[in-house]
Amino acid sequence: MGEAVRVLRRWQHDGAPVPLHPGDLGWHWRFGAEETARAVRTWSRDGTILAVGLVDSPGLVRIGFAPDAGRDEELARQMADDLTRPERGVLPPGSVGVESRSDGVFRELLLASGWDLDEPWTPLRRDLTEPVADCGVRVETIGPEQVHVRVAVQRAAFDGSTFTDERWHAMATGPAYADARCLVAYDDHGVAVAAATVWSAGPGRPGLLEPMGVHRDHRGHGYGTAITVAAAATLRGMGSSSAIVCTPSANVGAVATYRSAGFYQLPDVLDLRRNA
Repeated sequence: MGEAVRVLRRWQHDGAPVPLHPGDLGWHWRFGAEETARAVRTWSRDGTILAVGLVDSPGLVRIGFAPDAGRDEELARQMADDLTRPERGVLPPGSVGVESRSDGVFRELLLASGWDLDEPWTPLRRDLTEPVADCGVRVETIGPEQVHVRVAVQRAAFDGSTFTDERWHAMATGPAYADARCLVAYDDHGVAVAAATVWSAGPGRPGLLEPMGVHRDHRGHGYGTAITVAAAATLRGMGSSSAIVCTPSANVGAVATYRSAGFYQLPDVLDLRRNA
């Protein structure tokens, strides 16, 4: 698992479509190390990892490639075969999805074999070469003593959230969290109103914002924009070259929030789906 996180760090570079990020594994780590290990797949040649997959739900795998592996036909055919055959243990039978945002042989093979284009996602990026202005609200970095505050905002921001204090502590034990920060924004009365987690991939590489949410009782006051600006500033302070995020294109409110926080909207990317 540590090696999967390390290679994903090395693969991050500006100009790539928002790919699988070490922060994605880090956020999944809230379910514990064993569950995260069961969710990760790697494809290697001669001891070198060329692709990493995260089974984010039973019917969805998210895939990232080494920068020079996108045109590797042998690798692409092996991966396509692994994903198509349930006995290989990547995806189950029936309707399943693949998130692979890099153009290349792998996507071409899946489309040629009957997979369809699926839900569009909107990637956004903010350059961090210039200083980030103050976000205008009080924002604190959350440590173990304030976990309950971070958890409460998360659960109030996302319907059906299963985040708990225990899951935060599990997440914080993972190798990716060494380069992460949890942030909480407060209103003028000291009430926690928004939260975000940011994940660095190391100096000079893009950092990920995942997740970001505003308490359902405090929406419409600009707190989403404020916490997003604070997240960008935090990543810049950690040496990130840019801040990246990807959200469903149908979530027009989220897209507008990121844009208002100085993020540039990139062309939509589409998942792939194999229907039952």
